[in-house]
Amino acid sequence: MKNLLVCGLAALLVSGCAGYHLGSSKPYQLRNVRSIAVPTFKNQTLIPRVEVLVTDTVIKQLQQDGTYRIASGDETADATLKAEIVSIGRTPARSVRGNVLATTEFNLGLTVRYSLIGADGQLLTTGQISGGTSFFVSADVVTDERQALPLATEDLAKRLTSQLSEGW
Repeated sequence: MKNLLVCGLAALLVSGCAGYHLGSSKPYQLRNVRSIAVPTFKNQTLIPRVEVLVTDTVIKQLQQDGTYRIASGDETADATLKAEIVSIGRTPARSVRGNVLATTEFNLGLTVRYSLIGADGQLLTTGQISGGTSFFVSADVVTDERQALPLATEDLAKRLTSQLSEGW
């Protein structure tokens, strides 16, 4: 009698899990995409060589996520991620006490416009993603900004990967 009760309780608990499954939860329009080619992003800003940093960071984040395999070329990939870096800018976040014109901390923002194109040339998804970070100012603001750029790029890559793999 006791074994029957335990078996019945176990069956009841397991039956509640019927609708759930482990694995990726890709957006519906990307259900057939298993591999993505990521060519170097286009740079529409005045900051030189930033396109390689952003592209490499996005590739590493996609590999870490594991939802899609990174393909080496367009002909072997199910889709191609084409993107352009639209803007990189900094805004003051904190000023010096007693002198509102002097800034001690900046927010650094990075914006990328992207489109995912299927192997047949069909547009699968498109959008615009922003990432950012903050940094404190020392004697050289340009160097401080250049050192903060990888952190903003990493934030952008996480957001882009989340958008492609989960839809949000």
